[in-house]
Amino acid sequence: MQKKDTTSSDPGGVLTWLGSNIGRILVSLIVPILTFVILWQGYIFLRDTDAPQIVIVLVAIVWGVGGVALLFYVSNWLVEKLPGAWIQRLQPYVFVGPAIALLMWFLALPVLRTLYLSFIDDISREFVGFENYAFAFTDRIMLEAFRNNFLWMVVGTSVSVILGLLIAVLADRSKFESAYKAIIFLPMAISFVGSGVIWKFVYAYKGEGVGIQEIGLLNAIVVGLGGESQAWLLMPPWNNFLLIVIMVWMQTGYAMVLLSSAIKGIPTELLEAARVDGATEVQAFFRITIPYIQGTLITVTTTILIFSLKLFDIVRVMTGGNNGTNVIANEFYIQRFTYNNSGRASAIAIILLIAIIPIMVYNLRQFRERKAF
Repeated sequence: MQKKDTTSSDPGGVLTWLGSNIGRILVSLIVPILTFVILWQGYIFLRDTDAPQIVIVLVAIVWGVGGVALLFYVSNWLVEKLPGAWIQRLQPYVFVGPAIALLMWFLALPVLRTLYLSFIDDISREFVGFENYAFAFTDRIMLEAFRNNFLWMVVGTSVSVILGLLIAVLADRSKFESAYKAIIFLPMAISFVGSGVIWKFVYAYKGEGVGIQEIGLLNAIVVGLGGESQAWLLMPPWNNFLLIVIMVWMQTGYAMVLLSSAIKGIPTELLEAARVDGATEVQAFFRITIPYIQGTLITVTTTILIFSLKLFDIVRVMTGGNNGTNVIANEFYIQRFTYNNSGRASAIAIILLIAIIPIMVYNLRQFRERKAF
């Protein structure tokens, strides 16, 4: 005989169920609230405390790591209190949920706010429509920045990838491969600001009239060969190419490592069969090696392209964007923090984001086709 459900028709049955489960309900409410209070108090302490620096650091580590662990544990514990079907539906989101929330808070919302500010005037009070975008596409300095970014994209990216591929192929045949790769990859361990400072000494110049002429490494070589020292960073448009050299110096190692790894994945049988059939090394390179590593080649190229579009540190440290070297990201910095024009700065940021999106979409499609994720 089927048992009749009395909880739906009998209020007493509902009260009986609540009475027997009141402890579980209270715990399910109190535990998340207590977790939130603990995390919030840790934030308040770090924000307002005057404690010694070492104490703040220790509390930040314990609060950050422990708080994340506590958040995951409590969320998972709550989900496991649900019926089995709901556990399977919700448990994956316990782990991806915080990441999605952080992306929404620190990425999606700022993008939407920046888009809103791009239609507002310099003090964020009056709506000006597309006036800020009109400035971005008509101002002489902005057009110069677009031109320079295009130069970085074409010259910097192509030279970095070509050199990285060439070194990867040649180093693969040397018994000192590890040493060569370590030396070439070393600049990747240096920050962009640090690289700018290093190369500023390379291009350093002090004009005549100074008691002792101070020159950088490049000018020392020029003078040693019988020439005259030059103010290299004051010579447009060649100063842009000298700055691109810094990017090539840093990104060639990155391209070399990834392409070398892809080349090592080529089956030796393919190359041996090509040589048996009479193919030269050049023919084997272009007809076997390049097609086989095409996916990695595209990934490396698009990654360096995105870097060249977002470029800021090198130009800021070396020239500050002066003498015809300005780029989009540096002009954004100038408009926002020098001229305090948040409207124009936001419009420039949105333009930069729109310029990067097609490259990222193409990159993701390539990943999907190769089933990278």
